[in-house]
Amino acid sequence: MHLLRTLALTCALLFLLAAALPAAAEEVRIKPGALTLNAQLDLAPGKALKDGVVLIVHGTLAHNDMETLKTLRGVLNDRGLNTLAINLSLAIDDRHGMYDCKTPHRHRHLDALDEISAWMDWLKGQGAGPVVLFGHSRGGNQAARYVAERGNGLLSKLVLMAPATWGAEKAAQGFEKAHGRPLAPALEAAEALAKAGKGDALLDKPGLLYCPAAKVSAASFVSYYRPDPRFDTPAILGEINVPVLIMAGSNDTVVADLPAKMAGKADGTRITFKVIDGADHFFLDLYAEDVADAMEAFISGG
Repeated sequence: MHLLRTLALTCALLFLLAAALPAAAEEVRIKPGALTLNAQLDLAPGKALKDGVVLIVHGTLAHNDMETLKTLRGVLNDRGLNTLAINLSLAIDDRHGMYDCKTPHRHRHLDALDEISAWMDWLKGQGAGPVVLFGHSRGGNQAARYVAERGNGLLSKLVLMAPATWGAEKAAQGFEKAHGRPLAPALEAAEALAKAGKGDALLDKPGLLYCPAAKVSAASFVSYYRPDPRFDTPAILGEINVPVLIMAGSNDTVVADLPAKMAGKADGTRITFKVIDGADHFFLDLYAEDVADAMEAFISGG
């Protein structure tokens, strides 16, 4: 009897100690090719990588410590979920922080797939448990493309928060609004250089994405602006063979067409679609709690 009481007290003490443990955080670096990649690993209290991890991919020209993702990492850790938030290199060695628009752009949209793959390989080598891949905005499209086109046995589920949408007219209007000139001639010039084997050459006229004065290589420009229906994330959901959670903000003006594009696609089992009332594209403040609640229910739902 005394032995049983002692064992019970010991187990209770160990449980309390585990609950009191702080989350373990560290920056991780890998070098799968010419560039060093980095990521922020945050282990929830009492958890290890073998318990599984959420691999987080940021959006356009952003980084893993932007307010949206930093807050989300914290609330996920509070719910017992480990996170690995990566910085896409954007063709820069060991990149941190927002991309500096003054730096010539040589990165390409699909470079992200190679880097996600490298981090999946690293997680496998670390003995990680099931991986939930998470992508925000453009990172949502890149994450979805990775799952649809490559995949990995370690991958269990996919979560997309305000993933990128696309349409030829929308792309042309967005470029002209941001850069004050039509897209078609710019794309034609870039494609001509790329086809001539001069994809690394910088274009005569600047401008890429959110950077109106940016110098950009022909190959980079083509990768972001060539007409490609696969830029439209809802259009490729049918190719994904793991459960998917897609979240939209009701006040999102960046991908305002996402709810319409999701119409008829969600079945509540393989594809779940949730609109978070009041949230914009970045799900700041208490909306991060709503995102984490939805993710926790989705991940634990089997």
